[in-house]
Amino acid sequence: MSDAPAQLKVLVLVKHVPDAQFDRHLAGESPRLDRQESILSELDEYAVEAALQLIEAHGGAKAGHEVTVLTMGPDAASNAVKKSLQMGATQGLHLNDAALAGSDAAATSLALAAAIRATGDYHLILTGMSSTDGETSLVPSQLAERLGLPQLTLVSSLEVDGAEVRAQRDADGQTQHLRASLPALVSVTDQFDEPRYPNFKGIMGAKKKKTTALTVADIGLTPDQVGTAGSLAVAVSAEERPARQGGTVITDQGDAGVKLADFLADQKLL
Repeated sequence: MSDAPAQLKVLVLVKHVPDAQFDRHLAGESPRLDRQESILSELDEYAVEAALQLIEAHGGAKAGHEVTVLTMGPDAASNAVKKSLQMGATQGLHLNDAALAGSDAAATSLALAAAIRATGDYHLILTGMSSTDGETSLVPSQLAERLGLPQLTLVSSLEVDGAEVRAQRDADGQTQHLRASLPALVSVTDQFDEPRYPNFKGIMGAKKKKTTALTVADIGLTPDQVGTAGSLAVAVSAEERPARQGGTVITDQGDAGVKLADFLADQKLL
Protein backbone atom coordinates (compact mmCIF):
# COMPACT_ATOMS: atom_id res chain seq x y z
CA MET A 1 0.00 0.00 0.00
CA SER A 2 1.38 3.42 -0.87
CA ASP A 3 1.45 6.24 1.65
CA ALA A 4 -1.78 7.83 2.76
CA PRO A 5 -1.96 11.58 3.44
CA ALA A 6 0.56 12.58 6.13
CA GLN A 7 -2.34 13.59 8.38
CA LEU A 8 -5.47 11.74 7.41
CA LYS A 9 -8.52 13.78 8.34
CA VAL A 10 -11.82 11.93 8.43
CA LEU A 11 -15.16 13.56 9.16
CA VAL A 12 -18.13 11.45 10.27
CA LEU A 13 -21.68 12.77 10.22
CA VAL A 14 -23.70 11.54 13.19
CA LYS A 15 -27.33 12.09 14.09
CA HIS A 16 -29.31 12.14 17.31
CA VAL A 17 -32.44 10.06 16.67
CA PRO A 18 -35.32 8.67 18.74
CA ASP A 19 -34.45 5.34 20.36
CA ALA A 20 -36.03 2.61 18.22
CA GLN A 21 -36.75 0.59 21.36
CA PHE A 22 -39.51 3.02 22.32
CA ASP A 23 -42.66 4.18 20.58
CA ARG A 24 -42.31 7.39 18.64
CA HIS A 25 -44.47 10.39 19.46
CA LEU A 26 -45.04 13.89 18.15
CA ALA A 27 -44.17 16.92 20.25
CA GLY A 28 -44.90 20.64 20.15
CA GLU A 29 -47.24 22.57 17.90
CA SER A 30 -45.28 21.66 14.80
CA PRO A 31 -45.58 18.05 13.59
CA ARG A 32 -42.12 16.96 14.68
CA LEU A 33 -40.78 13.89 16.43
CA ASP A 34 -40.37 13.97 20.18
CA ARG A 35 -36.62 13.52 20.60
CA GLN A 36 -36.55 13.37 24.40
CA GLU A 37 -35.53 9.70 24.37
CA SER A 38 -32.86 9.89 21.68
CA ILE A 39 -29.50 8.27 21.05
CA LEU A 40 -26.70 8.23 18.50
CA SER A 41 -28.18 6.59 15.40
CA GLU A 42 -27.12 2.95 15.42
CA LEU A 43 -26.36 3.10 11.70
CA ASP A 44 -24.01 6.04 12.27
CA GLU A 45 -22.03 3.95 14.76
CA TYR A 46 -20.82 1.83 11.82
CA ALA A 47 -19.48 4.96 10.12
CA VAL A 48 -17.66 5.98 13.31
CA GLU A 49 -16.22 2.47 13.58
CA ALA A 50 -15.08 2.60 9.96
CA ALA A 51 -13.34 5.94 10.53
CA LEU A 52 -11.58 4.68 13.65
CA GLN A 53 -10.37 1.51 11.94
CA LEU A 54 -9.21 3.57 8.97
CA ILE A 55 -6.90 5.83 10.98
CA GLU A 56 -5.76 2.94 13.19
CA ALA A 57 -4.58 1.16 10.05
CA HIS A 58 -2.26 4.14 9.44
CA GLY A 59 -0.97 4.64 12.98
CA GLY A 60 -3.98 6.22 14.66
CA ALA A 61 -4.14 9.50 16.56
CA LYS A 62 -0.52 9.14 17.68
CA ALA A 63 0.51 9.49 14.04
CA GLY A 64 -1.51 12.71 13.74
CA HIS A 65 -4.58 11.24 12.03
CA GLU A 66 -7.93 12.62 13.13
CA VAL A 67 -11.57 11.59 13.26
CA THR A 68 -13.93 14.53 13.66
CA VAL A 69 -17.65 13.99 14.19
CA LEU A 70 -20.26 16.53 13.15
CA THR A 71 -23.86 16.62 14.26
CA MET A 72 -26.68 19.08 13.59
CA GLY A 73 -29.50 19.54 16.05
CA PRO A 74 -30.63 21.00 19.37
CA ASP A 75 -28.75 20.83 22.67
CA ALA A 76 -29.52 17.15 23.24
CA ALA A 77 -27.81 16.23 19.95
CA SER A 78 -24.51 16.75 21.74
CA ASN A 79 -25.07 13.26 23.16
CA ALA A 80 -24.42 11.82 19.69
CA VAL A 81 -21.07 13.61 19.62
CA LYS A 82 -20.31 12.51 23.17
CA LYS A 83 -20.89 8.83 22.36
CA SER A 84 -18.65 9.13 19.28
CA LEU A 85 -15.87 10.71 21.33
CA GLN A 86 -16.19 7.89 23.86
CA MET A 87 -15.77 5.38 21.04
CA GLY A 88 -12.50 7.10 20.08
CA ALA A 89 -13.18 10.08 17.79
CA THR A 90 -10.72 12.92 18.16
CA GLN A 91 -13.00 15.95 18.38
CA GLY A 92 -16.59 17.06 17.82
CA LEU A 93 -18.54 19.74 15.99
CA HIS A 94 -22.11 20.63 16.96
CA LEU A 95 -24.15 22.78 14.59
CA ASN A 96 -26.83 24.08 16.93
CA ASP A 97 -29.14 26.95 16.03
CA ALA A 98 -32.87 27.47 16.52
CA ALA A 99 -33.12 28.48 12.86
CA LEU A 100 -32.27 24.90 11.81
CA ALA A 101 -35.47 23.42 13.30
CA GLY A 102 -37.67 21.83 10.65
CA SER A 103 -34.93 21.49 8.02
CA ASP A 104 -35.75 18.95 5.32
CA ALA A 105 -33.06 16.92 3.53
CA ALA A 106 -32.19 19.78 1.15
CA ALA A 107 -31.81 22.36 3.92
CA THR A 108 -29.91 19.86 6.05
CA SER A 109 -27.42 19.07 3.30
CA LEU A 110 -26.99 22.80 2.62
CA ALA A 111 -26.18 23.46 6.28
CA LEU A 112 -23.86 20.45 6.61
CA ALA A 113 -21.99 21.38 3.44
CA ALA A 114 -21.48 24.90 4.75
CA ALA A 115 -20.31 23.55 8.10
CA ILE A 116 -17.81 21.27 6.40
CA ARG A 117 -16.43 24.09 4.25
CA ALA A 118 -16.14 26.32 7.32
CA THR A 119 -14.30 23.85 9.53
CA GLY A 120 -11.54 22.38 7.42
CA ASP A 121 -10.33 20.21 4.61
CA TYR A 122 -11.20 16.55 5.04
CA HIS A 123 -9.83 13.64 3.04
CA LEU A 124 -12.90 11.52 3.71
CA ILE A 125 -16.45 12.22 4.81
CA LEU A 126 -18.27 9.16 6.14
CA THR A 127 -21.99 8.74 6.78
CA GLY A 128 -24.28 5.93 7.80
CA MET A 129 -26.40 4.27 5.11
CA SER A 130 -29.51 6.08 6.37
CA SER A 131 -30.90 7.83 9.38
CA THR A 132 -33.27 5.77 11.48
CA ASP A 133 -35.83 8.56 11.85
CA GLY A 134 -36.47 10.16 8.45
CA GLU A 135 -34.92 7.22 6.52
CA THR A 136 -34.77 9.24 3.29
CA SER A 137 -31.09 8.40 2.54
CA LEU A 138 -31.01 11.68 0.59
CA VAL A 139 -28.49 13.73 2.58
CA PRO A 140 -25.26 11.87 1.66
CA SER A 141 -25.84 12.19 -2.09
CA GLN A 142 -26.99 15.80 -1.82
CA LEU A 143 -23.94 16.56 0.28
CA ALA A 144 -21.58 15.00 -2.26
CA GLU A 145 -23.22 17.08 -5.00
CA ARG A 146 -22.96 20.32 -3.02
CA LEU A 147 -19.31 19.68 -2.16
CA GLY A 148 -18.38 18.42 -5.61
CA LEU A 149 -17.04 15.14 -4.23
CA PRO A 150 -17.10 11.63 -5.68
CA GLN A 151 -19.41 9.38 -3.68
CA LEU A 152 -19.20 5.68 -2.89
CA THR A 153 -22.44 4.35 -1.46
CA LEU A 154 -23.41 1.44 0.78
CA VAL A 155 -19.93 0.03 1.33
CA SER A 156 -19.12 -2.77 3.76
CA SER A 157 -15.36 -2.19 3.92
CA LEU A 158 -12.92 0.51 2.89
CA GLU A 159 -9.27 1.49 2.95
CA VAL A 160 -7.20 4.47 1.95
CA ASP A 161 -4.41 3.66 -0.49
CA GLY A 162 -2.34 6.69 -1.38
CA ALA A 163 -4.63 9.34 -2.80
CA GLU A 164 -7.52 6.90 -3.27
CA VAL A 165 -10.22 5.34 -1.15
CA ARG A 166 -11.05 1.77 -2.08
CA ALA A 167 -14.22 0.10 -0.90
CA GLN A 168 -16.34 -3.01 -1.23
CA ARG A 169 -20.10 -3.11 -1.73
CA ASP A 170 -22.04 -6.34 -1.18
CA ALA A 171 -25.56 -6.49 -2.56
CA ASP A 172 -27.89 -8.90 -4.33
CA GLY A 173 -25.41 -11.75 -4.16
CA GLN A 174 -22.66 -9.72 -5.79
CA THR A 175 -19.54 -7.98 -4.55
CA GLN A 176 -18.42 -4.77 -6.20
CA HIS A 177 -14.98 -3.22 -5.75
CA LEU A 178 -15.04 0.57 -5.90
CA ARG A 179 -12.48 3.32 -5.75
CA ALA A 180 -12.44 7.11 -5.85
CA SER A 181 -9.91 9.87 -5.55
CA LEU A 182 -9.61 11.73 -2.27
CA PRO A 183 -11.38 13.73 -1.03
CA ALA A 184 -14.52 11.63 -1.24
CA LEU A 185 -17.78 10.92 0.55
CA VAL A 186 -18.61 7.34 1.53
CA SER A 187 -21.74 5.87 3.12
CA VAL A 188 -21.19 2.78 5.27
CA THR A 189 -23.69 -0.04 5.82
CA ASP A 190 -24.37 -2.19 8.86
CA GLN A 191 -22.36 -4.94 7.17
CA PHE A 192 -19.19 -3.23 8.37
CA ASP A 193 -17.54 -4.55 11.55
CA GLU A 194 -19.57 -4.36 14.74
CA PRO A 195 -19.12 -0.92 16.33
CA ARG A 196 -17.00 -0.95 19.48
CA TYR A 197 -18.47 -0.21 22.90
CA PRO A 198 -16.91 2.71 24.76
CA ASN A 199 -14.71 1.34 27.55
CA PHE A 200 -13.89 3.09 30.82
CA LYS A 201 -10.74 4.64 29.37
CA GLY A 202 -12.68 5.96 26.39
CA ILE A 203 -15.44 7.39 28.58
CA MET A 204 -12.97 9.21 30.81
CA GLY A 205 -10.85 10.35 27.87
CA ALA A 206 -13.87 11.82 26.09
CA LYS A 207 -14.30 14.34 28.91
CA LYS A 208 -11.06 16.00 27.84
CA LYS A 209 -11.90 16.15 24.14
CA LYS A 210 -13.09 19.35 22.51
CA THR A 211 -16.51 19.91 20.96
CA THR A 212 -16.91 23.14 19.01
CA ALA A 213 -20.34 24.76 18.85
CA LEU A 214 -21.36 26.33 15.54
CA THR A 215 -24.27 28.57 14.61
CA VAL A 216 -25.81 29.30 11.23
CA ALA A 217 -23.91 32.60 11.12
CA ASP A 218 -20.63 30.80 11.87
CA ILE A 219 -20.98 28.74 8.69
CA GLY A 220 -21.88 31.68 6.47
CA LEU A 221 -25.61 31.06 6.07
CA THR A 222 -28.65 33.09 7.02
CA PRO A 223 -31.72 31.80 8.92
CA ASP A 224 -33.94 31.99 5.84
CA GLN A 225 -31.72 29.43 4.04
CA VAL A 226 -32.33 26.65 6.56
CA GLY A 227 -35.10 25.32 8.79
CA THR A 228 -38.68 25.46 7.59
CA ALA A 229 -38.01 28.70 5.68
CA GLY A 230 -35.26 27.09 3.60
CA SER A 231 -36.90 23.70 3.07
CA LEU A 232 -38.43 22.43 -0.15
CA ALA A 233 -40.65 19.96 1.71
CA VAL A 234 -42.74 20.96 4.71
CA ALA A 235 -44.86 18.69 6.91
CA VAL A 236 -48.33 20.21 6.75
CA SER A 237 -49.85 18.03 9.45
CA ALA A 238 -49.27 14.82 11.33
CA GLU A 239 -51.12 12.82 13.94
CA GLU A 240 -50.45 9.85 16.15
CA ARG A 241 -51.27 6.49 14.59
CA PRO A 242 -54.43 4.93 16.07
CA ALA A 243 -53.84 2.20 18.60
CA ARG A 244 -53.52 -1.20 16.98
CA GLN A 245 -56.73 -3.24 17.10
CA GLY A 246 -56.82 -6.82 18.27
CA GLY A 247 -56.21 -9.37 15.53
CA THR A 248 -58.34 -12.29 14.39
CA VAL A 249 -57.75 -15.49 16.34
CA ILE A 250 -58.30 -18.74 14.48
CA THR A 251 -58.78 -21.78 16.71
CA ASP A 252 -57.91 -25.05 15.07
CA GLN A 253 -60.87 -27.39 15.14
CA GLY A 254 -59.70 -29.33 12.18
CA ASP A 255 -60.50 -26.57 9.74
CA ALA A 256 -57.91 -23.93 10.68
CA GLY A 257 -56.24 -24.14 7.27
CA VAL A 258 -59.49 -23.40 5.47
CA LYS A 259 -60.31 -20.54 7.84
CA LEU A 260 -56.84 -19.07 7.38
CA ALA A 261 -57.12 -19.26 3.59
CA ASP A 262 -60.56 -17.62 3.73
CA PHE A 263 -59.22 -14.86 5.97
CA LEU A 264 -56.29 -14.13 3.64
CA ALA A 265 -58.62 -14.13 0.65
CA ASP A 266 -60.92 -11.64 2.38
CA GLN A 267 -57.91 -9.39 2.97
CA LYS A 268 -57.02 -9.75 -0.74
CA LEU A 269 -53.71 -11.37 0.21
CA LEU A 270 -54.34 -14.44 -1.94
